[in-house]
Amino acid sequence: MAGEEIVLGPLPKGITPAGAGTKVWNVLGHTYFMKAAGETSFAFETYDPPGTGVPPHVHPTQDEHIYVLEGVFTLYLDGEWTTAGPGDTVRMPKGLPHAYYNRSEDITRGLFWVSPAGRLAQLFDRLHDLADSAEVVRLSALHDVEFLPPGSVDGA
Repeated sequence: MAGEEIVLGPLPKGITPAGAGTKVWNVLGHTYFMKAAGETSFAFETYDPPGTGVPPHVHPTQDEHIYVLEGVFTLYLDGEWTTAGPGDTVRMPKGLPHAYYNRSEDITRGLFWVSPAGRLAQLFDRLHDLADSAEVVRLSALHDVEFLPPGSVDGA
């Protein structure tokens, strides 16, 4: 469902219904549902099957948050491993190395948002249905998301 590249302006008013997204992306086993996009913030819901995750990375210009809707996320936050479950809010200030994984046998769902929006929605457009992880890392760097080298985080 990636199509025309997203151009962000002021945040539009309105409601994104439960179980829907204004755009849907499939990125390395995850499904991302865009909930809201504007210049100042970008929000998306994730559906994460067991065994999926996003390796350690940094957003140098964006604060990121997760509100856990379902399941338990295993998180790497600046050198420490922890977990977050339904109702928990995870705060990841810009520049903080972080990662999230679903290491359970159940699905996980979370509402993620970043501020400012940056180029994350445009990155998801580029990553939609892309299977090459090296290309994911390369494209991410072009969109202000920097992945840490493999093996640089113990337990990742």
